[in-house]
Amino acid sequence: MAKIKIKQTGSPIRRPASQRATLKGLGLNKMNRVSELEDTPEVRGMIRTVRHMVEVIG
Repeated sequence: MAKIKIKQTGSPIRRPASQRATLKGLGLNKMNRVSELEDTPEVRGMIRTVRHMVEVIG
C-alpha cells in the first residue's frame, strides 16, 4: 500500500484535547516532525481533523 508523509506545522497549544490526541495518533507531537504512515481512509480522516496543523508532503 502507498505511504503518506505528514509534517506538523502548527502548535497544539490552546487546541482541544481531541486534536492533540489526533496528532499523537499520527505520530506527531513537536513542531516540524515528520511521520510516514500508510495511506488509509482512517489516516486521511485524522489528517482532515487537524489539517490546520499539518502539511502533507507526499
